[in-house]
Amino acid sequence: MSRTSGNQAPRAVCVFCASSTIIDPAHIDTAAAVGTALAERGWTLVSGGGTVGSMGAVARAARAAGGHTVGVIPRALAAMEVADHDSDELVVTDDMRERKGIMDARSDAFLGLPGGLGTLEELLEVWVSRSLGMHAKPIVVLDPDDSFAGLRALIDSLVDQSFVRPEARDAVSWVATVPEALQLIEEGWASTELPPEPTPEEILEAEP
Repeated sequence: MSRTSGNQAPRAVCVFCASSTIIDPAHIDTAAAVGTALAERGWTLVSGGGTVGSMGAVARAARAAGGHTVGVIPRALAAMEVADHDSDELVVTDDMRERKGIMDARSDAFLGLPGGLGTLEELLEVWVSRSLGMHAKPIVVLDPDDSFAGLRALIDSLVDQSFVRPEARDAVSWVATVPEALQLIEEGWASTELPPEPTPEEILEAEP
């Protein structure tokens, strides 16, 4: 379940995004806008722990706006993706599976941005686990320019062929703007929120 407010840790959003340095700069701008928006809400950013591409942009923007960042990167990619040593927490893992497990465990929601194979792998893994009822964390894809239009068409085709249940397809929400993405995450948390624990006074009043 999602973390609640109060004295507990701030909510954390895991952002899946590109590490490529030759993508359209618009994607970098989108990632930076996401990082800023997360920080402004007091939410922790969990990311892949690199400093290049969208991955680096989202983390730098979050910190610039006063946000807390957690980077998780496999040792083998630390040099390739240039490990983000400016992260408030940098976790170096032995492999990709450990990386994804830690990112999942540290997060209360998942936000996918346009990206390549790694982004797709991360997105599909949390998508499948949610569709199987293994977690109830919100999953939102922010796709301003329809980079994932082909993916959506493929999933729709698989639903039509009965390979994928409609409910599984609908476990992910698709939006085009940052405010829409964060609003859907908040709505997802609200819909899965546990009822507040009763206070000691309420417990006493309920006793016969």
